[in-house]
Amino acid sequence: MSFDDIRGMLRLPVHVQVGFGAIAEVAPIVAAHGSRALLVADPFLADDPVLLRLRGEMERAGVAVRPYTEISPELPAESLVAAAHEAAGFDPDVVVAIGGGSALDAGKLIALLLAHGGPLSRYYGENRVPGAVVPIVAVPTTAGTGSEVTPVAVVSDPERAMKVGISSPYLIPVAALVDPELTLGAPPTVTAYSGIDALVHAVESYTAATLPGAGPLPVFTGRNALTAPLSLAAAARIHRWLPVAVSTPGDRQARGEMALGALQAGIAFGPTGTHLSHALQYPLGSMTKTPHGLGTGLFLPYVLDALLTHPPTAERLGDLADAVGLGRDGGAFVRSIVDLNAAIGVPASLRDLDVQPGQLPDLADGALGSARLIAIAPVPVDRELLMSILTAAQQGTLTEAR
Repeated sequence: MSFDDIRGMLRLPVHVQVGFGAIAEVAPIVAAHGSRALLVADPFLADDPVLLRLRGEMERAGVAVRPYTEISPELPAESLVAAAHEAAGFDPDVVVAIGGGSALDAGKLIALLLAHGGPLSRYYGENRVPGAVVPIVAVPTTAGTGSEVTPVAVVSDPERAMKVGISSPYLIPVAALVDPELTLGAPPTVTAYSGIDALVHAVESYTAATLPGAGPLPVFTGRNALTAPLSLAAAARIHRWLPVAVSTPGDRQARGEMALGALQAGIAFGPTGTHLSHALQYPLGSMTKTPHGLGTGLFLPYVLDALLTHPPTAERLGDLADAVGLGRDGGAFVRSIVDLNAAIGVPASLRDLDVQPGQLPDLADGALGSARLIAIAPVPVDRELLMSILTAAQQGTLTEAR
């Protein structure tokens, strides 16, 4: 055993809770952080009984609540600056973010702007947030992004071709309350795309590089001893239960298992980071406007197929295969993801998204620009490797895992 095998690090909210009924803890936790709460929520939740109940419970706990539901799907930077400007007069003590990944990220970034001012471009990249933000209580309504426990938020900047990440431990919420009840109404496509993204988080956190431990830590430090068991547990849980949650939306056990699996994956990749499926998805999303989870899920088997030629990573894929009940056959694990994608409606190839061979070089160049994600990959990454993955994904063919 090397010293790397026993080195580990987690960054987490002070309060993490998952289970049916977890939402009941929102009001007392919010009240413990102050008397004025900005309630940031997805637009479709504006008149939802759950949101109205939450607001009532907070008000009965002595908290004045200001709702904000004008969340744009792509989170344009200027919309978040406007939201923070509007909220500044209310001077909230705490931000409560409820919804999918966009709502949670919006809550994080509004909390950042309230504490430190704009423009958001000051904070693009890693570790550029100068200090604590307004405390955030995160309540996800999908099982996927893990944003309730992670140090990153993503924003759209009209001056940039792709979405931009802001990464800092200061963006980690003070509380993450994960109630599977809130996911029961999610449409099958939302369940599928958010769920497969959670599987990508689990797999890429487990196969991530282990970065050197000397010197100041970056936000994302690579695979470590504390995250690895969580990654395996999340992969096994999501691999089994995601098809059930998609095919039988009212199955409470499936929803509960997915909520726990996505949370485990978020806890795991929060400190480790993700790698090539995400690096490739960002330019793909910009080019095709397809949902984030659709892209990461589509790319995952082709990324892993390429990594099978790297013995240490092939060994980790064997661990993942064992975790989902496929022995230690890493190739079988890759093939099982192809089958899983087909079962839940994730496209099998870039051709299904009308991406042409001539567009692949632009996608490769865009992925190379995601330096943080490339650095977490378990193998050296160059344009040739990315082009080989993209070509396989465009044709819908595996090379190593056939």
